[in-house]
Amino acid sequence: MLYIFFRSLLGIIYKLLFRLEAQGLEHIPAEGPVILASNHISNLDPPTVGIYVKRKVHFMAKEELFKVPVFGALITAFGAFPVKRGGVSKDAIKSAITLVDSGKVLGIFPEGTRGGSGAAKKGTAMIALRSDAKIVPVAIKGSYKPFRKMYVCYGEPITLSAIIDASSSDKLEQATDAIMAAIKKLSSNS
Repeated sequence: MLYIFFRSLLGIIYKLLFRLEAQGLEHIPAEGPVILASNHISNLDPPTVGIYVKRKVHFMAKEELFKVPVFGALITAFGAFPVKRGGVSKDAIKSAITLVDSGKVLGIFPEGTRGGSGAAKKGTAMIALRSDAKIVPVAIKGSYKPFRKMYVCYGEPITLSAIIDASSSDKLEQATDAIMAAIKKLSSNS
């Protein structure tokens, strides 16, 4: 209930402040495991990715945020789970796979950090390959400047098994490249 209330409240704020519009919501499956893989330009991105999605979206958040009084409890209630920064967080990967395997929606930023460098970590691909989740590429377009138009665009789901070479020893690299290419393509579409 708290999640729905804050999602609605943030939806109104983002619509008024950033004139945020969603495109392609029909591409998000109504049920089953889903990974929303998005570009990452700001700390404001998680709500941007999730506020128009009818299903609850769970995000990884840096471990330090869970230690902030009140805020830590709040993001936990919203379905966030901690990730250690500066390396591979096996616990976060396991949590993400468990979450997705239970049919939930995971929101993730393959680049791992803000900035839009295009250099992605392989965690998103690992989670996708170890689960049976549909991957929906997401592109956030705009700059979070008040009263300027912003968009959150959801692309058609990616099926990694149709893209990557099953006999290849470099499946993670192929999957990561495919996910990032889909996000980039969506970002560059007008």
